Amino acid sequence: MIKNISAILFLFIVTSCSQKITEEQLSDLNGYWEIEKVTLPDGQKKEYTVNETIDYIQLDGLKGFRKKVKPTFSGTYITSDDAETFTLFNKEDTYLLTYKTEISEWTETLKSISKDQFSVTNEDNITYFYKRYEPINISK
Repeated sequence: MIKNISAILFLFIVTSCSQKITEEQLSDLNGYWEIEKVTLPDGQKKEYTVNETIDYIQLDGLKGFRKKVKPTFSGTYITSDDAETFTLFNKEDTYLLTYKTEISEWTETLKSISKDQFSVTNEDNITYFYKRYEPINISK
């Protein structure tokens, strides 16, 4: 009996600690992001300490785009006209980012989001953890 109560209590704590992502939080995706780490399906982790390129995300409602940009020391960004457009869908209280380009289509699941971090898991069960990009400040 005590084991059953303990198991139920444990499940309650685990499920109550996970935060549901709200539509209001989605605007936090706007801006510049860099990959902090990647977790592979087998549990291996890869840390990213330096990123030559970062992602710029612009969201308007439930549609948006992601573009790779390269920051410069002057505070500007080098970019191309290439962008990956996506649409956000809410499916069973989970937000899915569905991408479509001329050569590919894929879906990522938004796992967490805050003003300074977010994570997504792709169809291959690889989870990407992003942190808000902080420009390098070189003073003269």
